[in-house]
Amino acid sequence: MLQQYPSTLLEKAVGEFAKLPGIGRKTALRLVLHMLRQPMDDVDVFTQAMGKLRHEVKYCDTCHNISDTTTCPICADPRRDTSIVCVVENVQDVMAVENTQQFHGLYHVLGGVISPMDGVGPSDLQIDSLVQRVANGGVEEVILALGSTMEGDTTNFYISRKLSGYDVRLTVLARGISVGDELEYTDEVTLGRSIINRTPFGQ
Repeated sequence: MLQQYPSTLLEKAVGEFAKLPGIGRKTALRLVLHMLRQPMDDVDVFTQAMGKLRHEVKYCDTCHNISDTTTCPICADPRRDTSIVCVVENVQDVMAVENTQQFHGLYHVLGGVISPMDGVGPSDLQIDSLVQRVANGGVEEVILALGSTMEGDTTNFYISRKLSGYDVRLTVLARGISVGDELEYTDEVTLGRSIINRTPFGQ
């Protein structure tokens, strides 16, 4: 049955919220009605924050993490170990690994994984810039910290081939993470142990 809305403005707002991942039209309606109950100033702050985020957010020139500047705080931190680069799928994975407080190197955000079914190939990801970082020297270990999925394994293999000509150690997370799991949904203790107990790639 088609939902009837008393206002076209309400219907349009619900339609926009429903575009968000994991948000159906019923949830979208609850969110919009919640916003309508808030003070006007609070709603203005919310909408301005979203607009400012989209217009002004930057991506780190080095690791492609989201940042307020062209060099993210992690890459700019002199206390980080620049010889180790942890390769992750997305920004959420950076946050997940950081929350473990077990990793003190740098990151490289691919922006996805190779997935032919979804039309995502190597050229759509930040793989060439990773190879360039290794080629520039100073990187001794690359941790392939992608999810234990078919797409993650395919991406790991592709990266390993691209880096095969360089003197760099390739490691993967210990299999404390179940096959099919994604990093952002893994608990901090398990993820932390997987980083500490990482193993050479291919073993």
